[in-house]
Amino acid sequence: MSWPIHIIAVGGLVYNKAGEILVAKSVRKNTWSLLGGQVEVGENLEEALKREIYEESGVEVNVRKLVGIYSNVQQTIWHDGKTQVPTKITLDFMCDYVEGVPRVSNETSDVIWIKPSEALKLFTHPVFSLRLNNFLNFKGDIFYHSFTSQPYEHLFFNKF
Repeated sequence: MSWPIHIIAVGGLVYNKAGEILVAKSVRKNTWSLLGGQVEVGENLEEALKREIYEESGVEVNVRKLVGIYSNVQQTIWHDGKTQVPTKITLDFMCDYVEGVPRVSNETSDVIWIKPSEALKLFTHPVFSLRLNNFLNFKGDIFYHSFTSQPYEHLFFNKF
């Protein structure tokens, strides 16, 4: 028997007191998205999310509530054209701003506070749009989606 290999990632929608959300533009993909990234060995989900948001934006947050679970069931090829990337599970959390001034990093080319309705116009990737819409329409039930990314195909949806 071989052990399954999945990337576990976390994402966060960070709100400030003015009701704006924090979004970033990825250096690698040149697209707007939520902040977050992969959980490292020995980290719990909350620690990983706080670390990723701080690394990408310079902002510290409190993690409040799980909103969505997303399963990319397709293995893909990395940007080097040869390395296989495993399937990925992403868990999205609602977060509250604590402190810090947004700044770019080696992973982000722009980080801004923006009204949620304006952010919807920036998010062009279907998975990022789906995740943002789920955050903005969150009423307490956890969203679950599975999809493939290359090409994008939405496979399954449920709420728990």
